[in-house]
Amino acid sequence: MNCTEKVKDTAQLENEIENIGNDQDIEAYLCMNQESMRSFSLPEYLEQLLEQKGLTKAEVIERSKLDKVYAYHIFSGRKRPGREKILALAIAMELSVEETQFLLYCAGVRQLYVRNPWDSVIFYALKKKMKIIDVNCLLMQLGENVVLV
Repeated sequence: MNCTEKVKDTAQLENEIENIGNDQDIEAYLCMNQESMRSFSLPEYLEQLLEQKGLTKAEVIERSKLDKVYAYHIFSGRKRPGREKILALAIAMELSVEETQFLLYCAGVRQLYVRNPWDSVIFYALKKKMKIIDVNCLLMQLGENVVLV
């Protein structure tokens, strides 16, 4: 039995899982969707994103305004960053909201929730491909905490 199909988006996977009837069906679902399942460590996903976006660590770190040594430790897996630092990297890499949500997931931190005002600003900034300094200015203007100081 061939257990792989094309890569599906999250909505397609959610739809399929809602229609599973029994334990054998979940096994078949997992088998058929192997290519769509993602299991990355934070450093692995960051490396994949760098490659996909044609970016270097140095340029992402510069754009993020993170401390260089600390940021390199994030990329190597030596540091477990907080949510704000992950978001600074996401903004610096000009990630989509979906890529950012998965990056947050890989980092083991809370994903963006648009009912939260601060998260809504970050969501907006990602959609608009804003620079970190502009995001911080907007957050300050709106009376919210900045991403990086």
